[in-house]
Amino acid sequence: MSDPQRPRASLRTAVVWEVLKDALERRAKATGREPCGGEAVHGALDVLDTGGGSGNFAVPVARLGHRVTVVDPSPNALFALERRAAEAGVADRVRGVQGDAHGLFDVVERGGYDVVLCHGVLEYVDDPAEGLRNAAAALRPAGTLSVLAAGLGGAVLARALAGHFTEARQALTDPEGRWGSGDPMPRRFTEDQLSGLVRAAGLEIAAVHGVRVFADLVPGVLVDTEPGAMDALLQLEEAAAELPAFRSVATQLHVLAERD
Repeated sequence: MSDPQRPRASLRTAVVWEVLKDALERRAKATGREPCGGEAVHGALDVLDTGGGSGNFAVPVARLGHRVTVVDPSPNALFALERRAAEAGVADRVRGVQGDAHGLFDVVERGGYDVVLCHGVLEYVDDPAEGLRNAAAALRPAGTLSVLAAGLGGAVLARALAGHFTEARQALTDPEGRWGSGDPMPRRFTEDQLSGLVRAAGLEIAAVHGVRVFADLVPGVLVDTEPGAMDALLQLEEAAAELPAFRSVATQLHVLAERD
């Protein structure tokens, strides 16, 4: 996946990226540590991206002038991160370290970050509650946590629309939200489940958004060939993201939360 500022990728990341950019701006203003003109300065925010892989969000965040530490278990992903950061001219603002959410404080500082990203992590860890507690504990007081995880409703809807009705029903009743043994996703969440984990980690929820409500259901050929279709679909995604009825059928759920 390309970074959130490229048009094609923005179909899947636009909602999260816009919310995250606004959150970074608010946090920087609140701390009085705003980057100047996109250049790294002493007062830039310290951002931790857990499971950040090859830098899909880390590199764009660094482009805004902030310092980003990426923790990921894959050496290959970290190598790709290093290359991408260098190509973007932000190698001095991006640091990659090998590790995971459960052993987070073996490699990074507890309570050392203004903003923590936990995107695509909770679906895969053995204990989502522990992983989220660690992400929250990495925050400084009044810090911001961005959580992105697979949504149950989107998977059920996708299986049903594909004619796999038994699998859709299986996902609804399975404790992990999986539609069968061939499901590549280890775990999915409802909005209540994900919000409950965030609150249990001691955080206050600021906003919840549905991500990829329509993007995964619309034929790619339509988006690629119909004039103006991509922009119109982006606008539709943004309009639906905050509405509870559409959040419940989103492919992913995004929670923005703050530490007291």
